[in-house]
Amino acid sequence: ETHRKPPSGVNYEPFKQEISAEVSLRGLTVEEAGEKLDKYFDDIALANLSTVRIVHGKGTGALRRFVREYLSRQPMVESSELGQWNEGGDGVTIARLKE
Repeated sequence: ETHRKPPSGVNYEPFKQEISAEVSLRGLTVEEAGEKLDKYFDDIALANLSTVRIVHGKGTGALRRFVREYLSRQPMVESSELGQWNEGGDGVTIARLKE
C-alpha cells in the first residue's frame, strides 16, 4: 500500500489538539484581524469547540463591528453576541459554532 503525499503547496501537519477557544485581536488593524480570523477558523475547523471568544477590546468599536460582520459571513458560526459583563463585556464577542 502506498502512502499518498498531500498535493504540492499544501502544508500538511497532523491535527494539533491544543487549540485555544479564544483569539485576541487587540491592537490589530481590521485587515490584520481578518487574516488572523481566517487562520483561526482554519485551525479550529476540526477542533470540536462549541463556542469561541474573540477579544477585540473596546476602543473605537471599529474592530467590534468588523468582527460582527465577519462572523455573520463565517459558515461555521451559528450565532454571536457581545460578552456578558463577567466575560469581557463590549470588548469580547462570543461566537457559537454549528455542531
